[in-house]
Amino acid sequence: MPADVPDGYDVLVLGGGSGGYACALRSAQLGLRVALIERDKLGGTCLHRGCIPTKALLHAAEVADTARDGARFGVNSSVASIDMPAVLRYQQGVVSRLHKGLQGLVSAATIDYFPGVGEVTSPTTIRLGDTTLTGRNLVLATGSRARSLPGLEIGGRVLTSDEALTLDVVPGSVIVLGGGVIGVEFASVFRSFGASVTIVEALPRLVPAEEESISKALERAFRKRGIVSRTGARFAGVTQDESGVTVSLEDGSTLSAEFLLVAVGRGPVSEGMGFESAGVVTDRGFVPTDDRRRTNVPGVYAVGDLVPGLQLAHRGFAHGIFVAEEIAGLAPEPVLDRNIPKVTYCDPEIASVGLTEAAARAAYGEVRSYEYNLGGNGKSQILGTAGFVTVVRAVDGPVVGIHMIGARMGEQIGEAQLVVGWDAMPEDVAPLLHAHPTQNEALGEAHLALAGKPLHAHA
Repeated sequence: MPADVPDGYDVLVLGGGSGGYACALRSAQLGLRVALIERDKLGGTCLHRGCIPTKALLHAAEVADTARDGARFGVNSSVASIDMPAVLRYQQGVVSRLHKGLQGLVSAATIDYFPGVGEVTSPTTIRLGDTTLTGRNLVLATGSRARSLPGLEIGGRVLTSDEALTLDVVPGSVIVLGGGVIGVEFASVFRSFGASVTIVEALPRLVPAEEESISKALERAFRKRGIVSRTGARFAGVTQDESGVTVSLEDGSTLSAEFLLVAVGRGPVSEGMGFESAGVVTDRGFVPTDDRRRTNVPGVYAVGDLVPGLQLAHRGFAHGIFVAEEIAGLAPEPVLDRNIPKVTYCDPEIASVGLTEAAARAAYGEVRSYEYNLGGNGKSQILGTAGFVTVVRAVDGPVVGIHMIGARMGEQIGEAQLVVGWDAMPEDVAPLLHAHPTQNEALGEAHLALAGKPLHAHA
């Protein structure tokens, strides 16, 4: 905590996760006097209990799968065992290095960083212990936490993603409650480490926010990997003892495993934060905003997972930067959820941006789409992956959605976002060269086909 607290700041940021620290850094760059308050660790959920540690586990899982599958490529390798304490040391090493780097960025910037529990006491003040900080603008960036279901208590062998990230043994079996992004990523990790995995999802398909064809392809790939998917199955209850859990479903059937992972989404962190003292309206704990990220109270903004919509770290980064520039009077372009890229890092990976075909029809009426199968892509055949790229366009109009599945397809989302974000026509993308042999060619081939001149594809 700074030795001398100024009489007033231009910006008070409550929460040092993706949205909060991005807002603080950009505010400082713009010459604003800024205070950043964080009750836990700088970097928030993404760095310490979300994106980074999860993806470290997923990479370790990929290494295990590669070694296990070596003979397919003429390399006689195998997996003797999974040393979970060593995996966790690798994971935490990645987190620690990034945390130190972020601490250095904030320390080097003209930001007053206050570790501790902050409570909003008015639209212009935050109480931090015996200190009250005052600012012209207040940015709420308190993020989200793992949710459970009513009556479903977390503890013992019933875990959320927080506990799963520090599990120091490889379970023999796991039931994953929830087939969204978090659920399928952890299902993928546990299966790669050798566990028997069953996913229970109440909705008719896995990853229900994605294009339906993506869901079907993922279910097929998971089935091939030995992951069981129980879709359209509603949870009724769970019991546990020292050896495992028994999950009851509403249809009367039961499932047993060593652990139950509850992956039913994330809820906002807003209770007990004092938002009501500032008159800020909440909806089920979330803070609604307009497209300028303004709450119902003038001078009070909200960013990231606290705002209804996609719960993604890069959305939080973008919100934070946007609000800093808005406060500085730069009139930035709004951050639209439909243009935010999404990647699910299970095996196979899923990447998408823009509208699904159904949503595009609702928005534009007539649309055209083209699905390019990775069976025709040289690099994908080298990697031994299956999948496809689907590009959706408004008839005689721009590309409005791109949806991909296959190993490493998350690396293609950058170009996909540019195409959708810039309202590019397939005819604009078709002349661009895509290096051979890369998976990136699959995007080029799909656009060539939609432009009426397919090369390694059927019209």
